[in-house]
Amino acid sequence: MYTLGINAVFHDSAACIIKDGKLLAAAEEERFTHIKHGKRPVPFSTYELPFHAIDYCLNYAGIHLSEVDHVAYSFDPFILLKDVSHNGHISLPLQPEPSTRNEQDYSEWDPLFLSQIVNAPAQLIDGYPHHLQKRFAGTKPADFSWHFVPHHIAHAASAFYPSPFEKAAVVTIDGRGERATTSYYTGDGDTLTLLKEIHMPHSLGLLYEKITTHLGFLHSSDEYKVMALASYGKPDYVHQFRSMIHVADNGTYTINDVDLEACFGPQRKRNEPFEAQHFNIAHSLQQVLEETVLKLIDWVHETTGMENLCLAGGVALNCVMNARLRDKSAFKQIWVQPAAGDAGTALGAAMWTDINTRTTNKRTYVMQDAYLGPEYKDDEIESFLKWTKVRYKKMTNVARETAALLADDKVIGWYQGRMEFGPRALGGRSILASPLNASMQAKLNEIKDREDFRPVAPVVMEEDVATWFQNGGYSPFMLFVYNVKKDKAAKIPAVTHVDGTARIQTVNRSQHPAYYDLLSEFKKITGVPVLINTSFNTRGEPIVCSPRDAIECFWTSPFDALVINSFLLEK
Repeated sequence: MYTLGINAVFHDSAACIIKDGKLLAAAEEERFTHIKHGKRPVPFSTYELPFHAIDYCLNYAGIHLSEVDHVAYSFDPFILLKDVSHNGHISLPLQPEPSTRNEQDYSEWDPLFLSQIVNAPAQLIDGYPHHLQKRFAGTKPADFSWHFVPHHIAHAASAFYPSPFEKAAVVTIDGRGERATTSYYTGDGDTLTLLKEIHMPHSLGLLYEKITTHLGFLHSSDEYKVMALASYGKPDYVHQFRSMIHVADNGTYTINDVDLEACFGPQRKRNEPFEAQHFNIAHSLQQVLEETVLKLIDWVHETTGMENLCLAGGVALNCVMNARLRDKSAFKQIWVQPAAGDAGTALGAAMWTDINTRTTNKRTYVMQDAYLGPEYKDDEIESFLKWTKVRYKKMTNVARETAALLADDKVIGWYQGRMEFGPRALGGRSILASPLNASMQAKLNEIKDREDFRPVAPVVMEEDVATWFQNGGYSPFMLFVYNVKKDKAAKIPAVTHVDGTARIQTVNRSQHPAYYDLLSEFKKITGVPVLINTSFNTRGEPIVCSPRDAIECFWTSPFDALVINSFLLEK
């Protein structure tokens, strides 16, 4: 039984394909179209389905769309339609008011937004781009069953079903779904049971988005920059944030709607210099977010009595918050799905539908790695290299030769195996460098045209993590920070953030042999089992997907070499 999962409502459009409970492939649309996050989260973009990601998933499974049994879409418009639709009709002003939503969380754009979701099945069948018709043409509505899965159920399913836990509490926190912004579940075997939801307009995710905008960044995109900015600030505005957020003792909270400029001064414009108050606003927001979520998580633990916690939703990509929950909450283990944002709802919707429609062998898949995207073999890559007439050589020992380049302080584009699913580069499509010199952090930010305050992250051999990072443990998805051990910080200064932490990735050989072997060879040369790992892209561009993407990025960026499967390109 094939189940196709789709996320297309807000942003981070994505698709996945599941066969009899096993996840075969998953990818975000941005990697194919070069449009960051796939699209912007606006009402009139809802019709845009991730056709390129869907095409990849169908191709990987070796099937046509007509051979899919179930299609799961990670939003249920009928939760909201009763408020805007009457007798199958909607009303839309020719020029809707540009204002925000009213007290009932209603926008004049909602009828357009929802009507496009309702018509997504027809759009899937006949709205595909012309060049992708091979796997779409001829499909009929009766070929598959369509399922609208509530957004937060999709988040919760994406967190629990691929987790290593048989039982766990599940918490989802994002900007919004249909109405929910925060949800609590218990997971037990194949079952997810809702405990409680917080609804709009009270949303920790949207508050973080609003501050992202106030600080001059792009909301629904640059929240991770606010998290990085926070490390340089002071808690000068914690009182203002604490006065906005009111946490009850029953797992609920409310957030006051306030004038941000009255609280924090004028909004920073893009490219304006950062001043002390900008760092302090970010720091205060981050601190109060962590305090708030920790209170909510403590209520969940007290209510469920469970030892394990699964997290999802865009807020669960906040690795600093995740680390505080790991260190301060009563839960013994915390697992965060690598595509915890909206892209992961494609996975959750598909897994929810798969589990609720199959009758046997329900839950068998555990996510060990995030390498779920396209892969290109040596013959395909060499054929393309010859066609482009670039100079290259075939390496005899990829790990050893690449490690030597890295030990010589070269910056390397690393393109190996399947592409990662989720926002983190994890050794499939990475830029790698040595962490031994502190100047490498600034050099990489210059190469990638990134802000100076942005840290770079380390990858470490799994068996060495506890030697280099305080209480270091299994962390394959780069979703937790750890303190760098004081006796090691001077040896890896490029990955030691200003606050003494690092957002680490651990890797073992079964997850990615080529990546692990490279670390092993680098350790032999330098004595350090750590490399800098940052995403293979430049500012404003998605992570590269195809060999063409990799070569174009390499030749238009000032890094030194590209290792693409077995081949080396140097400048």
